[in-house]
Amino acid sequence: MGKVIIGVTISLDGFAKDRDGSVGPLYPDLEQLDASDVQQASIRNTGAVVMAWKEYAMAEDPDRYAGNYEYQVPLFVVGDRVPAEHPRETKELTFTYVTDGVASAIRRAKAAAGKKDVTIIGSAAMTRQSLETGLADELHLDIVPFFLKEGSRPFEAIRDLPVRLTRLQSIDLPTGRVHIEFQLTYDTPAD
Repeated sequence: MGKVIIGVTISLDGFAKDRDGSVGPLYPDLEQLDASDVQQASIRNTGAVVMAWKEYAMAEDPDRYAGNYEYQVPLFVVGDRVPAEHPRETKELTFTYVTDGVASAIRRAKAAAGKKDVTIIGSAAMTRQSLETGLADELHLDIVPFFLKEGSRPFEAIRDLPVRLTRLQSIDLPTGRVHIEFQLTYDTPAD
């Protein structure tokens, strides 16, 4: 069975979005990143994606996901509503809208992914919620070498989360960003 991987990119000062809620400034190297061995391995190994509604809605036309999005796998979009129109799908890329929480989306994505990984892509809130479910196996963190100074920090509101991180590997990408993979171990509370 595959792993559940939280993927997040942050600036050197820990922001996953700028003050306007955009992730754009974190990807000045998007074309190079997409061609990197790290990203290509993620695409090959991913069998389903869990995505926050905000990230899903960033596409001006959701029909463009089919055939164009890097992950051509079942997408599980977490939000509080289902769109009025279902976007175009392909044999590989399908949409499931999950309104009963991140844990439900992860479980459904695991079933769809089979032996492949589930990749979680989302906002700072989605990152926190995914960690809090205790269902994630790894955290893949990209750090870009500049300061955003303002925005949303994915790890800011994590307080008593019973999780330990063990670094698996660190890769310096030619784009200047650093990719770090951590194994997540959840401590069970003592009775």
